[in-house]
Amino acid sequence: MTELVLSDLDRGVLTLTFNRPDRLNAWTDAMGRRYFDALADAEKDPEVRAIVVTGAGRGFCAGADFQTLGEIQDGSYAQEPDPRPNTFPTTIGKPIIAAVNGACAGLGLVHALVCDLVFTAEEAKWTTAFARRGLVAEYGLAWVLPKLVGQQRAMDLLLSGRTFTGAEAYELGLVNRAVPGEQLLDAARAYALELSVHSSPASMAVIKRQVWGDWEATLEQSAHTAVKEMLDSFRRPDFAEGVASFLERRDPAFPPL
Repeated sequence: MTELVLSDLDRGVLTLTFNRPDRLNAWTDAMGRRYFDALADAEKDPEVRAIVVTGAGRGFCAGADFQTLGEIQDGSYAQEPDPRPNTFPTTIGKPIIAAVNGACAGLGLVHALVCDLVFTAEEAKWTTAFARRGLVAEYGLAWVLPKLVGQQRAMDLLLSGRTFTGAEAYELGLVNRAVPGEQLLDAARAYALELSVHSSPASMAVIKRQVWGDWEATLEQSAHTAVKEMLDSFRRPDFAEGVASFLERRDPAFPPL
């Protein structure tokens, strides 16, 4: 049986690849379960410091598989859904970088945007697609998208369901970088390696929790929580190593998470 999500670990960077290239990596419960299992395993693996997620072939993830949608429509869908929500990647304490290499539609777009950073091929095709399928802004996209690009731009992308390129996604502020497709994976992995070598795993885990968790907090609440987190960080070995490596002008040797 074909492995639905490929896994490769190199120098602290784990690359996960959706592997249904004949279907543009369209999402199925089986692929999603394998992806979430791989993320959960990565969180527990001290060798993994950063994660890159991409797709095999010409697509990143072309949304929900149409066979699944058909079964939902005719009432024949019987598979037990994974209890973990599609926002599960935001709960993983290690940075996740989406490398959007091609078609990124609907649920695939959701899964790109619940990563912590997004790199895209300039020529990749993006679309929310939902309004053109008689659906709605699914899985928290109505919450995430306006915070990334603003309400008016989010309305455009959601209401029209139009297709736009990775280059436009960068112009909209939807992604961190847009590069030629042949450079994408190298660029994402190089960034992940930079995090792996130079950033404290404990610090990244807390920062990720702060950023995802503080979107609904007031400034006063966020600042209050940050003071506690700061005091806790003073007591971790990462702080001592961060200062020592800076003073000694060397790469840090932070302990694993």
